[in-house]
Amino acid sequence: MASASIPAFNSNALENNSSRNASRENLNMDSLSDVPLLPGEERVTDKDLMYICPFNGAVKGKVIITNYRLYFRSVDVEPVVMVDVPLGTISRVEKMGGASSRGENSYGLDITCKDMRNLRFALKQEGHSRRDIFDILSRLAFPLSNSMQLFAFLSQEKFHENGWTVYEPMQEFRRQGLPNDRWRITFLNQSYELCDTYPTILAVPSKASEEDLRKVASFRSRSRIPVLSWIHPENQAVITRCSQPLVGMSGKRNRDDERYLDMIREANGSTGKLTIYDARPNVNAVANKATGGGYEGDDAYQNAELVFLDIHNIHVMRESLKKLKDIVYPQVEEAHWLSSLESTHWLEHIKLVLSGASQVAEKISTGNSVVVHCSDGWDRTAQLCALAMLMLDSYYRTLQGFQVLLQKEWISFGHKFSSRIGHGDKNHADADRSPIFLQFIDCVWQMTKQFPTAFEFNDRFLMTVLDHLYSCRFGTFLYNCESAREANEVKLKTVSLWSLINSDSSSYINLFYTMESSHVLYPVASMRHLELWVNYYIRWNPRIPKEPQSPVEQRYKEMLALKDQYLKKLQELQLSDSTPHLSNSSTPSPASPTQRVTHLNTHF
Repeated sequence: MASASIPAFNSNALENNSSRNASRENLNMDSLSDVPLLPGEERVTDKDLMYICPFNGAVKGKVIITNYRLYFRSVDVEPVVMVDVPLGTISRVEKMGGASSRGENSYGLDITCKDMRNLRFALKQEGHSRRDIFDILSRLAFPLSNSMQLFAFLSQEKFHENGWTVYEPMQEFRRQGLPNDRWRITFLNQSYELCDTYPTILAVPSKASEEDLRKVASFRSRSRIPVLSWIHPENQAVITRCSQPLVGMSGKRNRDDERYLDMIREANGSTGKLTIYDARPNVNAVANKATGGGYEGDDAYQNAELVFLDIHNIHVMRESLKKLKDIVYPQVEEAHWLSSLESTHWLEHIKLVLSGASQVAEKISTGNSVVVHCSDGWDRTAQLCALAMLMLDSYYRTLQGFQVLLQKEWISFGHKFSSRIGHGDKNHADADRSPIFLQFIDCVWQMTKQFPTAFEFNDRFLMTVLDHLYSCRFGTFLYNCESAREANEVKLKTVSLWSLINSDSSSYINLFYTMESSHVLYPVASMRHLELWVNYYIRWNPRIPKEPQSPVEQRYKEMLALKDQYLKKLQELQLSDSTPHLSNSSTPSPASPTQRVTHLNTHF
């Protein structure tokens, strides 16, 4: 069983339901309401009501709704209870009870959030008191369903770093040593005419002509042809990604597609077979033939071996997270915790994704190129390619390198963020919703636990990324693909999340990071070595102690602070020594700066 036991309950823990990990940069204070407002954020309404806290019971207070957030603060209660929820995090707003409902606090609103919490507010039943707040919330939380703009387009935040410059495709290709004699850069998709969900700049085999690419596109789902994601700097083996071939029930073949995969195999001079990793379970891949899809058969692709990785589809992942939410919020039943966690299958799915990515990384390390795909190549494919690249390339384990990885493998290659998250959309039951990106970040967190010195970024960084995946405060994760972002002028009209991160990068740095340029990470994808990310999934429960800072990390921070004090003192002494002194020749000369501060260095 997974190592995921929950710490003992702390009955003395005080509730603070504010978003502890939500960033508070660039905040202004509204003098009338004392509510922190972002530049561009405007107060819309406020109302006195009761917050039905699942831990402390009914709490009287005031809720304030802006065009960005729902903010509640208690009155006449110590300690103060606060709830701070970006409206983009809300997935559903429902009316609770009716005009004839009996019982205390039975009339009000139920709010379901995307970040593992639910909120309940009670109002007085007289005079349809909830109608106005329900209408306002329904309109502002789901702006696209009401022909309104997402907050990212209204924000007026300014940062001294421009996050939109973090990823430049040609610069990243050059870092990988591309183009070279076997791989070229094509601009065939410059106007998204080849594939409307791919980026404009692609790396393909040098032997493949533009006409070859068009023919291959006709045989791949959504025209998502195999293109290079990463190349090994020494053995030149490559990770390529694509969608499923359009084989169908009749078992169609496409000679151009078969020849194209041979070009990929031959590009690094390997005499072995090309490995095709199909992320799906075998039975799902076979079933996809009925809808015109399928997989690469042995008879058609004789120089390739096909491996199914048994990772389930978006619907299974959505139900798994729903079960996980049921056992972590609002209450955690400690007596049956392990069996309850196992029944969600969440860690089992994490294991399969990590195991699949490890197989990809290992195959690349042995000098064999791979093709990775699922059905359409924008969900499980993104997980596997990005995680394998994270294992193989230490650059992606830096703060900036990880941002490049997300921009490249997730954002530019068309993971359907809008559909999977439902930004600004009231249709909470949409079958396209799925926690694919959350699952990937969880896998990254599992790796940081197993390799605590290998990543430059910390937990706070990963949680901030997830918080703003939902918040709609930044343009980074909006829309489904690059062509849609370009059409909506996202880079021109919104701020990048990386602007916030890189303007305060020290807050997101792992103090124990040690740079290793060539070390490949192979995480143990075993249930015994995987943990539930308590600090994320159960962060809203004040009775569950969060993972404490280790004594070593605390001592390290103290040492760094002490070092800063000594360096400051050293600078002061050097400055005072440089000041001219009036002295006669009989006065002994003062000690040199080195002599004077020698004792300051003995602690280090």
